[in-house]
Amino acid sequence: MAQDTVQQAPAAPATPARTLLPLILPALVVGVGASLLFVGVSAAAGKLQDVLWQDLPDALGIGRYSVLWMLVVLTATGVAVGLVVWKVPGHAGPDPATTGLDAPVLPPAVLPGLVLATGLMLAGGPSLGPENPIIAVNVGLAFWLGSRLLPRVPGGLWPALAEAATIGALFGTPVAAALLISEALAGKQLKGALWDNVFAPLVAAAAGALTTALVARPTFDLHLPAIGRPGWGDLLAVLVVASAAALLGMVAVYAFPYVHGAFARLGHPMLALPAGGLVLGLLAALGGHLTLFKGLDEVGELARSPEGWSAGEFATMAVVKLAALLVAASCGFRGGRIFPAVFVGVALGLGAHALVPAVHPAVGVAAGVLGMLLAITRQGWVSLFTAAVLVASPAILALLCIASLPAWLLVTGRPQMQLRKDGTPVV
Repeated sequence: MAQDTVQQAPAAPATPARTLLPLILPALVVGVGASLLFVGVSAAAGKLQDVLWQDLPDALGIGRYSVLWMLVVLTATGVAVGLVVWKVPGHAGPDPATTGLDAPVLPPAVLPGLVLATGLMLAGGPSLGPENPIIAVNVGLAFWLGSRLLPRVPGGLWPALAEAATIGALFGTPVAAALLISEALAGKQLKGALWDNVFAPLVAAAAGALTTALVARPTFDLHLPAIGRPGWGDLLAVLVVASAAALLGMVAVYAFPYVHGAFARLGHPMLALPAGGLVLGLLAALGGHLTLFKGLDEVGELARSPEGWSAGEFATMAVVKLAALLVAASCGFRGGRIFPAVFVGVALGLGAHALVPAVHPAVGVAAGVLGMLLAITRQGWVSLFTAAVLVASPAILALLCIASLPAWLLVTGRPQMQLRKDGTPVV
């Protein structure tokens, strides 16, 4: 009589502690350095933003967010970034439409131009976040310095440390980095146990997060009303809103190669970027000043008054912000897509609450962010984490896990919001 047996894969051999211990100090240094670079670029961009959007218009007697001023500043930002891409050595790195969170190791000569282009973008108002270029800069610096100062450390470790450190610094917690690392390692043949492989990156992520928390004290909690015990209505709401957000996000994903191709046909950064800035100015005139910038501060303003706008106004802001993200990512501005996508999801969730008051604002926001990030980033764990941390309610986790299933079915296997060098979408 045959016996059913379950074949278990042999456990990966554990890495000796003496192998991991020497990695702690390099990981700590990379974590602190990555955080300080992120905080420094953000602070410098914030100072320039105050000059562009407060001091100058006040001195000229022009409304800070008048249509004329938004058109002028965004077009001028396109000109400034276009000059950097055109003239500065390294041309501010590769086409940002072809890059994601997994950054290539760029030559050191490229990094100053990339930092400058990122700072100008953050200050000028295009709808992109700092994550992609800051990760790329930290990866390049960590690899270049680490390979020279500690040549015995495997070269492939430096990019992993820098990516984890920057993600930890961006979100103010190493949890996001841990989730991203575990997702990246899925399906790979690991040399050793999982926790041995993530040990040094987690040290870097923790150092980056703690440094950011001490220096900048970021917060993602929107302080929305807490939900109690979830009910059937909450389950229905989270399923509908997350799926609707994923579908809306996929509209932008499918449009991405066509919009990128339209700007690419202009043939020169001094044409594509100013044209993109002008379009962004027109979109800002339609959606209002809250649709400018990376969106994190603006999300807080929306959440402070969930009843302050109608469902139609929330929908307008969501669509305009998504269009602005699409244009900014297509025309050559250096930046990431996570933070503006969060704004779109929050606006959708609050719009659902305004349309159907029975939809709890925290449920709507978390579901909207989850669905939008799944479509834009295709990072499941990061999408779940970001959606959950915005509302800081343990009761939301079960709802989000359930809502992620239909939303994931809508996006998986389809094109991503990232292009290959030949302009075709990554699937």
